[in-house]
Amino acid sequence: MNFFMQTAIDEARHGIVHNHGGPFGAVIVKDGEIVSKAHNQVLRSNDPTAHAEILAIREASALLNNFDLSECEIYTTSQPCPMCLAAIYWARIKTIYFGSDKEDVAEIGFDDSHFYDLICGNAEDPDFKTVRMDREKCLELIDIWEEKPDKQMY
Repeated sequence: MNFFMQTAIDEARHGIVHNHGGPFGAVIVKDGEIVSKAHNQVLRSNDPTAHAEILAIREASALLNNFDLSECEIYTTSQPCPMCLAAIYWARIKTIYFGSDKEDVAEIGFDDSHFYDLICGNAEDPDFKTVRMDREKCLELIDIWEEKPDKQMY
């Protein structure tokens, strides 16, 4: 058993026992050392973004004082959902180790297939709207950013 995956499993188990959220845990590792670990806390925090991977990324970024986690890897008990996958990508983490897959967790009610379909443009949802508005005013923000001499890209 991989030590880092076991740590992620232990985190998930803690969350399950305490009803913090779904059965998910994550660990971020740099240079063979654990930087952060977290479990799903959606129910505990009433925050739909409080997935294990997101919380682990937030903690690792704070501890390392860097949004660039490209020298890290993540161990997660389940294949990341689209939101977490995007966060992992934005954090520049290059390797994801996962246990269960999206089909496994779909069987217990965590079915992300509709999100994948929406992202890929293969589905519509009448209960979900995106409405473009006030583009010109919002473009002014882009102009301000472009002209900012001390901007830092991420």
